[in-house]
Amino acid sequence: MSKKLVAYFSCTGTSKHNAELLKNALNADIYEIKPKVPYKSEDLDWTNSNSRSSIEMKDKKSRPEIADKNAALEKYDEIILVFPIWWFVAPTIVNTFLESYEVKNKRIILFATSGMSKFGKTVDELKVSVDNSTKIEQGKVTHSKASQKDVEEWVKTYNL
Repeated sequence: MSKKLVAYFSCTGTSKHNAELLKNALNADIYEIKPKVPYKSEDLDWTNSNSRSSIEMKDKKSRPEIADKNAALEKYDEIILVFPIWWFVAPTIVNTFLESYEVKNKRIILFATSGMSKFGKTVDELKVSVDNSTKIEQGKVTHSKASQKDVEEWVKTYNL
């Protein structure tokens, strides 16, 4: 049995909720990806081209700083990565998180929340942040907070 970590980035609480349910269903450790400078509601206004999130997502090289680097990813075989979808991909802070560690020989399964988007090019956008030996798998996109029943189904479907 592999050692699992649920790592999540959440601004509104939906991804956090889903991450906590996954943690409980898997009896996994959990780690919050916290930005060094927290996002305010105006930072998340995707209709404003000058909002922080809009600026970050336009620049594929943007790497918002994270508050700490204490996830100890080397201890885990599988990382369940939970985040919102922004502009059809993971927020670039997720790249920052992955690039803050030497991510080799891992299985990373993605679970995302979105108002209406799918994964888009998320897997490709995250592959640049890990070693080629790491496998990134598209998991599930949900459009709301998950239920315990949803999560139990995910665990079976994605062989977690």
